[in-house]
Amino acid sequence: MILQIPPELEMTSDQFFHLCQLNPDYPIERSATGELMIMSPAGSETGNRNLKLVQQLANWTDKDGTGIAFDSSAGFTLPNGATRASDAAWIKLKRWNAIPSEMQVQFAPLCPDFVVELCSPRDNLSILKDKLQEYMENGASLGWLIDCKNRQIYIYRPSMEVECLDNPTTVNGHSILPGFLLNLPPIW
Repeated sequence: MILQIPPELEMTSDQFFHLCQLNPDYPIERSATGELMIMSPAGSETGNRNLKLVQQLANWTDKDGTGIAFDSSAGFTLPNGATRASDAAWIKLKRWNAIPSEMQVQFAPLCPDFVVELCSPRDNLSILKDKLQEYMENGASLGWLIDCKNRQIYIYRPSMEVECLDNPTTVNGHSILPGFLLNLPPIW
C-alpha cells in the first residue's frame, strides 16, 4: 500500500523513524519523493527462505570480519532521501564505523555496499527490479534479486547490464564479498 503525504506534512528523518517505531508490525519504507510504502509481513515460507539467506551472509560476515551484515528489519536512508529496507544487506566496516553512533541507532544515512531482495509470492518483480536499480544509483556495489518462483537471480553491479542466472545452485559475492558463496537449494 502506498500513502501519499502532502508536502506540508513531510516528515524529518527523526519523525519517520519515530513513526516506524510506533508501528513495528508494519514494515514501512519511504520513497525519495516522500511516499510511504506499508508492507504486510511476509508469509511463513518467505520468512524461512529469508532466514536461510541471512544466516549464510551472517556466517560469512563473522568469518570475514571486514563488514557488518543486516537483516530485513534494518532501514537505511539513501543519498536520494529514500529510506529503504532490503531483505539482507552488508556494509564495509570502515564505512559503518564512520557513522556517529547516534545515527547508527536509527536509519543509517548511507546505501549498503551489498543488498539482497527476495521476491515473495505477494511481491511485484518489476517493483523490486526498480528498487535494486535505486540501490545501484545510490552507491551499492552489488545487488541480488532472488526470484524463487522462477528460480532466477538477477545480479546488479554499477555500470553493467543486469545479469540473470537461471536455476543456479550457488552465486558468489564477486570482489565485493570475496569468498562469499550463497548456497541456493535451502532458499529454493
